[in-house]
Amino acid sequence: MKAAKGKHKAMEESPSDMLLQARDSSPKTPLELPNMGTSKPLPFEFRALEICLDSVCKNLESETSTLEKEAYPALDQLSAKTSSRSLQHVRLIKGRLVALSGRVQKVRDELEHLLDDDADMSEMYLTKKLARLESDRFLLNVEQKDANESELHDMSDANDGSSIAPIRGHKPNIEELELLLGAYFMQMEEILNKLLRLREYVHDTDDYINIILDEKQNELLQLSVIINTVTMMLNIGILIFGIFGMNIVIDLFNIKTYAQWYAASAGVVGGISILFIITILWLKTKGLLG
Repeated sequence: MKAAKGKHKAMEESPSDMLLQARDSSPKTPLELPNMGTSKPLPFEFRALEICLDSVCKNLESETSTLEKEAYPALDQLSAKTSSRSLQHVRLIKGRLVALSGRVQKVRDELEHLLDDDADMSEMYLTKKLARLESDRFLLNVEQKDANESELHDMSDANDGSSIAPIRGHKPNIEELELLLGAYFMQMEEILNKLLRLREYVHDTDDYINIILDEKQNELLQLSVIINTVTMMLNIGILIFGIFGMNIVIDLFNIKTYAQWYAASAGVVGGISILFIITILWLKTKGLLG
């Protein structure tokens, strides 16, 4: 697979070293490509391509670094203290992360497609293609001009035509372009790996936040169970005191002191408290309370 081959070459050498080898000691950057002694500069179309790819890589790298500097502190802050403002900030970061990942993935896929197709890379040698077309056009005009000459001249033209075939069928050496694309393909891989690590960190933070929210929800449910239990016990006490407060004539009310009344009230309160404790212990036994 050409993409893997280009990536393997890029892993063995830095982008500048690879381009140096491909250009026969040419300058490291597109802006330093004028002739330097015996150095062989890249064709114009490749210099333009390199400038475009370099600009795209720097732009995507800058956006990725900015997003990382903003995302990691925001995620840590959200993990430490969950709030609606932090959640909104992280939501915006996730949207930017998805959009940026899509752009990087698109560039990376296009480079991989080119590296996998030798024919497409050959078609990118525009300078050589133009030179071959002009040469073919010139030789064709010569053939037409000399078509009515003597047989000797016709034989000479036939020999010239046989020398044209290799030119027309010439396949450019794509190693230079392959090294150029492979270097930027690896840069796209590195940027994409950074975004994938950031996305994984976002997913881990989401999982952690969901666990915290589940725990808070369980605590609220337990508190609701306790409150409902207390309410039930109070209702039982109110019912008992309500019965004692009815306007009916019973011997219990015909007392000169309130000692018996206090004893009865204390018994009701104590009974309710014991019943409440028993209920809480039973709920813990069933696992409804922590």
